[in-house]
Amino acid sequence: MSETTENTLELTIVMPCLNEAETVGLCVKKAMSFLAEYKINGEVIVADNGSTDGSPRIAEESGAKVIFVKRKGYGSALIGGINAANSNFIIMGDSDDSHDLEHLFPFIEKLREGFDLVVGNRFTGGIEKGAMSFANRYIGNPILSGIGRVFYKSKVHDFHCGLRGFTKDAFKKIDLRTTGMEFASEMIVKATLFDLKVAEVPTRMLPSGRSRAAHLRPLQDGWRHLRFLLLYSPRWLFLYTGLAMMVFGFIVSILLLPGSLLSLDVHTMLYASAGIIIGLHAVSFAVLTKTFAVQEKLLPEHMKLNKLMKFATLENGLILGLLLIFSGIGLTIYSVILAGDGGFTVQNVNQTMRIIIPSITLLIIGFQVIFSSFFFSILRLKVRTNEE
Repeated sequence: MSETTENTLELTIVMPCLNEAETVGLCVKKAMSFLAEYKINGEVIVADNGSTDGSPRIAEESGAKVIFVKRKGYGSALIGGINAANSNFIIMGDSDDSHDLEHLFPFIEKLREGFDLVVGNRFTGGIEKGAMSFANRYIGNPILSGIGRVFYKSKVHDFHCGLRGFTKDAFKKIDLRTTGMEFASEMIVKATLFDLKVAEVPTRMLPSGRSRAAHLRPLQDGWRHLRFLLLYSPRWLFLYTGLAMMVFGFIVSILLLPGSLLSLDVHTMLYASAGIIIGLHAVSFAVLTKTFAVQEKLLPEHMKLNKLMKFATLENGLILGLLLIFSGIGLTIYSVILAGDGGFTVQNVNQTMRIIIPSITLLIIGFQVIFSSFFFSILRLKVRTNEE
């Protein structure tokens, strides 16, 4: 740390650590060297996550401030280290010597310009031989980063670069929750959703200096990142899927209502009806999930959705649901009359089934609308209480 008081620190470099005795000392010295070379008032914090190989002692002897984080996980360690920082500018990086900690000035420049989050891009900065596996470099990273850009309209091309800078105010605003490796994705996703100023700068990736195997588990950690990207996007997970199923099911049902088409008959109509019902389920989940996530401050409020939700009252839901149910009952009665008039011939069964399937569909979605309206109103109770 420089000779200034903690309150005047400009930068804190935070590194999570779990049994990195081989490299943590070197990483701390590189970070301290950067601070000295660019005359930046700063500190280095090593957030130890339960090391048993003497890493904390080595880090402290190298000039770092060591804090101990009991809760396990990459995200947990970083959150503990960031909360202990005594500056508004923070740069996080790994303690395995894979990050270029002596060339962090591009991050500082962007933070000084007013950006809230600055993410390193290893693909433009350079990945040295042996620094990243073929699967991660050409499959996992591009696919997951691409999904993140599509789902969240993010401009970041390297979602999983662990070297990044941000302000402590921005960190508090996005209120990160994940404790594992998906912490990296959550930071970029929520920074984008909360309209923070995000920049990307080239950075080199170096081969890890450790001799043991890395903590990273490609398949498990890749799934955790993908799962997070899906869970934080009710639109892609539920809404778009549900709307597509509903539209497809509705079109097929309408085409088959007058009679068979291209050898497709009432059996196909039944599957189309199932598509409408499942699709409506998914759309309901999208609305309910978004409402819960906003209420718990997991996602920011959406102004267009708020305007639409003004019409989604319990009373309107009950009216719509009852109209659908009564329509279904009416069609059921009509199908019974048709069956009675024509007997139980094959031709008459096909005719009545074209009435029975829509009637059952209307009954099911009518009850679904009513139950979803009650559930939505329960979620909104807390919101209304807070507004009062």
